[in-house]
Amino acid sequence: MTSTLRPARTVEAEKRPGRWLALAVLVLAVLLVAVDATVLGLATPYISEDLKPSGTQLLWIGDIYSFVIAGLLVSAGSLGDRIGRKKLLLIGATAFGATSVLNAYATTPEMMIVARALLGVAGATLMPATLALIRNLFHDPRERSLAIGVWGATASAGTAVGPVVGGFLLEHFWWGSVFLINLPVMAVLVLVGIKLLPESRHPNPGPWDMPSVGLSLVGMIGVVYAVKEIATHGVDGDALAAGLLGVAGLFFFVRRQLTLPHPLLDMRLFRNRGFSGAVLADLLTILGLSGLVFFLSQFLQLVQDRGPLEAGLAELPAAIGAVVAGLLAGAAARRFSVRSVVTGGLAAIGLALALLTLVDRSTGYPLIGVALLVVGVGAGFSFTVTADVILSSVPKEQAGSASAVSETAYELGAALGIAVLGSIVTGVYREFTAPAGTPAGAHESLGGAVEAASAMPADSARVMLSAARESFVEGLTTAAGAGAVVLLATAAAAWFMLRGQRLESGA
Repeated sequence: MTSTLRPARTVEAEKRPGRWLALAVLVLAVLLVAVDATVLGLATPYISEDLKPSGTQLLWIGDIYSFVIAGLLVSAGSLGDRIGRKKLLLIGATAFGATSVLNAYATTPEMMIVARALLGVAGATLMPATLALIRNLFHDPRERSLAIGVWGATASAGTAVGPVVGGFLLEHFWWGSVFLINLPVMAVLVLVGIKLLPESRHPNPGPWDMPSVGLSLVGMIGVVYAVKEIATHGVDGDALAAGLLGVAGLFFFVRRQLTLPHPLLDMRLFRNRGFSGAVLADLLTILGLSGLVFFLSQFLQLVQDRGPLEAGLAELPAAIGAVVAGLLAGAAARRFSVRSVVTGGLAAIGLALALLTLVDRSTGYPLIGVALLVVGVGAGFSFTVTADVILSSVPKEQAGSASAVSETAYELGAALGIAVLGSIVTGVYREFTAPAGTPAGAHESLGGAVEAASAMPADSARVMLSAARESFVEGLTTAAGAGAVVLLATAAAAWFMLRGQRLESGA
């Protein structure tokens, strides 16, 4: 089934004055979220040293943001359709800045986990609102494809800016400074957005259904928590209970949406094969990538002894590849086809992850740099085209809900990826053989091992660190292999699900 667009009624509506300036404001929000996600990986060793979290707490610090945001995105997208996407974006941006301060000054692992969760609540309002506003700003399909490319390229640029700026800050200030860089960006976004962004909302949205909000939140968090716990500790009563509660919550959420006259999420969207295929591709792609990326910064710093700034610069090729590919993706999908561009991008990521299974402690940078460049190019092509497909498959009145589905797939994939692939890394790492007298915390995380080494005799510390690093690399390459399998399987599925899908050439 080929996606269709409602034609714009007038040339004025099609070519809204100031739309490109408005886009510049929207991408500030995207930049903010991308920077926040990437600096956490660089700051993890410093957070481990200062707050001394357990291995489980460290995973929670990494993925609680995605857990909460995944549970709230659908509700936030629907809320934006109702109260106004501009209003929700500005409220969320202000809250994001405030909770960034709380993250920066966290003093315990528990406080850090709560602060990340609150940041997720604020973050849930940002990404769906930006995509939905793009859908309403750009009625011409070619312009919209370019706008989405800029949106995606900015997210990729954030992954480059985050490590470089974050690395500079970590070498000169304490780890909390990486969160405070959100504040000036938020200030510009809010002050300029008030003037430039047009308001848009669903003309007849109906009431915001609070039981649906609760069911969505319980369902998402329950399922993701269960996957994380089972992957980390195996099957137990608590994980099974959480999983059953989550599945029940999602079941009753879907059932309720099918009966409401004004549902939080219109389930009929999934009847469009292109829409469903694009959402599935996004979810599985991020699942295959995120766990690996979360631990790659630790590999560069704690295994190869790079400084945080050097580690940030080492990750630049992925962002550069994604920026270039994102800007070219719309034209490539019209020149060839949606499914060839998405499938090719996913296959490229899978092959790059397979290349990373060859990494060891002494691997030179060229192999890592080439793999990251290919990952970036593949992701830039795939994510930009799937976002375009998702937005163009629905009427503009439902842009918030459709964008929320897209972002939910992204965040759910990130949470599952960190939980599953991260747990593979952690599970393999914990098995290393340590000399007598090694503190228990050394087996919790590689950061814990580095910290423990400072209190051990020099010879024992050297032996322990060598074993810990070898074990960490083994876990990393195992996770890379699992990610490669997921990506190549997703590429095959996308080839069939996106058959016949086209991007429109004109309004």
